[in-house]
Amino acid sequence: MKVLIFGSSGLVGKSLERVLSKSTKVDELICSTRNDTNLIDLSSTKEKISNENPDLIIIAAAKVGGIYANDTFRTEFILENLKINMNIFEGCIEYPHINIINLGSSCIYPLNAKDPISETSFMKGTLEPTNSPYAMAKLSAIEIGRSISKEYGNKVINLMPTNLYGPNDNFSLENSHVIPGLIHRMHLAKNANEKEFKIWGSGKPLREFLFVDDLSNFIESILDFKNIKYDLYNVGSGEEVSIIDLALLIKKIISFEGAINTDISMPDGNPRKFLDSSRANETGWKAKVKLEEGIKNTYEWFLNNLNNEIRT
Repeated sequence: MKVLIFGSSGLVGKSLERVLSKSTKVDELICSTRNDTNLIDLSSTKEKISNENPDLIIIAAAKVGGIYANDTFRTEFILENLKINMNIFEGCIEYPHINIINLGSSCIYPLNAKDPISETSFMKGTLEPTNSPYAMAKLSAIEIGRSISKEYGNKVINLMPTNLYGPNDNFSLENSHVIPGLIHRMHLAKNANEKEFKIWGSGKPLREFLFVDDLSNFIESILDFKNIKYDLYNVGSGEEVSIIDLALLIKKIISFEGAINTDISMPDGNPRKFLDSSRANETGWKAKVKLEEGIKNTYEWFLNNLNNEIRT
């Protein structure tokens, strides 16, 4: 099998490269980045697909960010993500033999979806307003994939992972997600010998996190599209943690000696967001990396790459 990964320089792309380079299912792995293909440009995207002519394309390319970035750069998030997905899917129309694994996000589900959130909640309500442009782009990608599958024959699987973390994450102090953001901020607080570290809100909201290699292992397990009953799968760890307990765990891992306090003047966000991953589990896959092990691995990578090309 010849596999082409679009977006191979990011958190998921690097993980896929680690996992699929060892897979007996993969004969040739092409790891594409923006250096060789401009996915915002249709002709560039079509040229890459035509030249490589893969059996499978994995769409891991996206413009991503935390709450602040999603809510501030709303236009960029919807336009860039729409263009990326539209161009890749359109580039596959002439090649109906190409299977596609499209990576989305759990933010596609309605704001008030019942926990644990099932795939049947798809398109059943209003989106969370701070990241609705990004979510709309990801929803559109699913619909485009379903359309070309029905009309042209390409097989498409859409994966909606929960909150991902791991090596090669974005550790920006302004635009990162919760785990890399807490790691970076608390690392700085430790080095400055600060006596206190504050987290936003009450610390009570529950969140689910998945170590990125667990997602890649699920993808490796379905590369041949066998025993696949659906075109939409949630991919989660099946475990929840409160934000305050997450902060205390990171404190333990990085050996920060100050107090962890909450800032109730800041918003909590959703009180709970938990995926129903039973469809994925029915294929025989289950997340293996526990949160403490995964954060230790992530922090070790962060320390080893502070002076390199870490995204901060």
